[in-house]
Amino acid sequence: MQANRPAAPADRQPIIRELGRADYETVFADMRAFTDARTPDTPDELWIVEHPPVFTLGLGADRGHLLSGPGVPAHDVPVVQTDRGGEVTYHGPGQVVIYLLMDLRRNKPGGKLYARQFVHKIEQAVIDVLAAYNLAGERVEGAPGIYIAEGPQSNAHAGAKIAALGLKVRGNGCTYHGVSLNVAMDLSPFTWINPCGYSGLATVDMRTMGVEAPLAGVQQALAGALVRHLTAPVPEAQTASAAVPDAATINSN
Repeated sequence: MQANRPAAPADRQPIIRELGRADYETVFADMRAFTDARTPDTPDELWIVEHPPVFTLGLGADRGHLLSGPGVPAHDVPVVQTDRGGEVTYHGPGQVVIYLLMDLRRNKPGGKLYARQFVHKIEQAVIDVLAAYNLAGERVEGAPGIYIAEGPQSNAHAGAKIAALGLKVRGNGCTYHGVSLNVAMDLSPFTWINPCGYSGLATVDMRTMGVEAPLAGVQQALAGALVRHLTAPVPEAQTASAAVPDAATINSN
């Protein structure tokens, strides 16, 4: 039986690493290697990265969501099979990607962090960052991710997806993969797939919504919001349904 993890110091913050622009497959391999090697004392880390164009597939993704035929030009965007949850998504220049290498079973201030709470905190961090740029984001029941909310700033884009997340939770409670937020991208590759498995799902970025923001600034804003939410005290009331499963892919892209 695995020994209980020692309580992490209350003031321990995740280490933030800035990887610049990096190939997806290299970072994917590095995430797995980091998680393989970590111990109960390994600090949590957030990796900030921007990827060259790539389509990634979740563990149970349907390749039929990679479109072809009329309206889809010939392209050389690679397709990478991953072990995260969810279907197909696109990463490319102008998008903030932050990978969360966390230990959910390590004691946190106020208790352990459970998978469902983990997802909620990530989503709230994105919503907070959008609000800082005067954009309203919201969750949509049954369709994970963050969407543009109806309102005076929606500019006819209400319901369009602006952020996605997909995670892997190993049996020891350690996570990798993470969250992406569209800032100033070439959005056309999203029309070459059914984003996250939804046919016709509109995808937007902050620039489409009228916000011109340096990518580095949004990267730092989202990393800061994630640290704030992920290190905040966990409410005492916990439910068994929120517990970390023995192994999970979280289908939230």
